[in-house]
Amino acid sequence: MADSTGFLKYERAMPPRRPVDVRILDWKDVYLTRQNGEDGVYPVAALRQQAARCMDCGIPFCHHGCPLGNLIPEWNDLARRDDWRDAIERLHATNNFPEFTGKLCPAPCEGACVLNLQDSPVTIKQIEWEIIDQAFEHGYVEPQTPAERTGRKVAVVGSGPAGLAAAQQLTRAGHDVTVFERADRVGGLLRYGIPEFKMEKAVLDRRLDQMRAEGTRFVTGVEVGGSGEADLSAEQLRGEYDAVVIAAGSTIGRDLPAPGRELEGIHLAMEFLPFGNRQALGELDDPPITARGKDVVIIGGGDTGADCLGTSHRQGARSVTQLEIMPAPPDKRSEGNPWPTYPMIMRVSSAHEEGGERLYSVNTERFLGDDEGRVRALVIHEVERVDGRFQKIEGTERELPAQLVLLAMGFTGVQREGLVEALGVEVDGRGNVARDDEWMTTVPGVFVAGDAGRGQSLIVWAIAEGRAAAGAVDTYLTGSSMLPRPVTPTAVALR
Repeated sequence: MADSTGFLKYERAMPPRRPVDVRILDWKDVYLTRQNGEDGVYPVAALRQQAARCMDCGIPFCHHGCPLGNLIPEWNDLARRDDWRDAIERLHATNNFPEFTGKLCPAPCEGACVLNLQDSPVTIKQIEWEIIDQAFEHGYVEPQTPAERTGRKVAVVGSGPAGLAAAQQLTRAGHDVTVFERADRVGGLLRYGIPEFKMEKAVLDRRLDQMRAEGTRFVTGVEVGGSGEADLSAEQLRGEYDAVVIAAGSTIGRDLPAPGRELEGIHLAMEFLPFGNRQALGELDDPPITARGKDVVIIGGGDTGADCLGTSHRQGARSVTQLEIMPAPPDKRSEGNPWPTYPMIMRVSSAHEEGGERLYSVNTERFLGDDEGRVRALVIHEVERVDGRFQKIEGTERELPAQLVLLAMGFTGVQREGLVEALGVEVDGRGNVARDDEWMTTVPGVFVAGDAGRGQSLIVWAIAEGRAAAGAVDTYLTGSSMLPRPVTPTAVALR
């Protein structure tokens, strides 16, 4: 039974972030951790008070906000009662990786929380992180090896959240699972796309250790369908494995074909961020793309743009400006964005706290270069929406200095060259791998999960799709399955 008056007794409160002037000097988590003295400023007792704010609603709309179907009121109350073992059991029942979502998910569950009618939702994401942190600290996260093996072999291509979720579920179902990753280390975007200050990679590594202990095999530095000496052909893949799961993500960045795009110093965000992560991990002292001492312009106002912003601060940028063609979001929900849909409002991330300027309703007209072919500025202008299209406001052109331009405007679909073409799977009109109601592509025995099939989306959708696709693969291989399927291939977010 929840604390029926907790939401009246306690105000919403979050643990403080580390001071800006301190945290931009390193790559560590922006939040205070126990190792850095978190208990002194945000003790576990304070977190339990936050969990007491959950009302255990008769209709828990937080469930509808989360594609994983997380049992949020249940584990909130278990956290309130200091019962961390049962809390992690309830949390793991629906989410393989609560430490990832607790750090990286934008929390649509909080947007759907009944208390968000008063703009003060339960701190669901922070409670989730506390539960998994307590579970690791107390040794409650143990390998779950299958009671028996099926003898069936499954290949998962891609080691991001969708691939890892599918792999863990299928391993626990008794299949022999191998995860192929073309990078030198496992994790996909979790490893080289998400900056260290948002999620330290030790968090990823401890979960991978559990998966290895359960029997999942990881192979890195191999591109399936690639032409390299160490790569694996599609024929070898199909010949050696009974089923294949494509979880390669939506990796084709949206480009900006404006005049001057060929100038040196203009890069897609995912060309820039991996070097920043390697620098943070001590693998690079002098990254080939760096913001150090430069005026940086980031085109795109989403999470990837914010990741570029925080990375630029830590590399010592002279100035950083983030451009967005859309108008500035409102401070409160608009009439067309009612509760319990995800609130499309102005947000200030940790990176925005650290500095930089955000410009809205602007478009890049062209890039200007110096005598050596390097970008030196952008010509931008203001825009307005007319009949659903952006139109230039005449007389608003101006130059914006820039020696580094980062394009963070989203992704347009899965990479066709290599894996997709070699397997012969069809791609739909949105650039994603086509699939049926059973998560299978147009090639029998080949399935797809995550952004490769859905398009660019949230980490909770990637994990949910990985879990659901695993259930479909298990059924394909054995005739039936007890693995959960939290979403369907055509499910969409609450809107």
